[in-house]
Amino acid sequence: MLCRNKERGETALSQIRSTTGNMNVHLEICDLSSISEVKSFATKFSSTDKPLHVLVNNAGLLEHKRVTTPEGLELNFAVNVAATYALTELVMPLLEKAAPDARVITVSSGGMYTEPLNKDLQFSGNNFDGTQQYARNKRVQVALTERWSEKCSNKGVGFYSMHPGWADTPGVSKSLPGLSEKISGNLRSNDEGADTVIWLALQPKEKLTSGSFYFDRAEAPKHLKFAGTAASHGQTGSIVDSLHSICSI
Repeated sequence: MLCRNKERGETALSQIRSTTGNMNVHLEICDLSSISEVKSFATKFSSTDKPLHVLVNNAGLLEHKRVTTPEGLELNFAVNVAATYALTELVMPLLEKAAPDARVITVSSGGMYTEPLNKDLQFSGNNFDGTQQYARNKRVQVALTERWSEKCSNKGVGFYSMHPGWADTPGVSKSLPGLSEKISGNLRSNDEGADTVIWLALQPKEKLTSGSFYFDRAEAPKHLKFAGTAASHGQTGSIVDSLHSICSI
């Protein structure tokens, strides 16, 4: 478990161990808004030289106001995109060690349907909109999953993005209070939100399609009809180049 908050991480660790009886669960502290911390963790973890079978990129953030990290990155982008890209790239050798069953599952969002890829990764315009930036970030995650799938097609690593549905979590109630109130009572439980992530982690790879987007244990479209987002994926290469430069990888 890679967690930002030590106290909350230790609480979750204790709960998992006591509930499952499995003591082989471990906690590492890493603020995913910091690329330097991501790199430090990746170096430490890679030094074990153990195969990595499943990586779940689950950390996410929706900050409505424009906040800049000490490294000069817009905060939503730093957590949702830069950290996802950097961590996945840096542990790729360990994933390849676990081939042919290794896989990366990136938790995106249905919010990505509203936005095409945009080269302005850090939303540099004057009218910053956190919800729009979050949707853009989630679109990038889907495009990155496609790109990794193409790049690693012969390396025995599968890549999948997914939408967990709207779950009744503190993050949703804090970041999207209007939505939380509107569909109160219809939000998913934590278990329901995690279901497809776990399913993707456990399914035989021949039953999955690398590069695809999943919802409720099934492949889902990446683009809505007439939304005009499909053509934007032609920009994926230049966006990956930008991420490579921003993260100095």
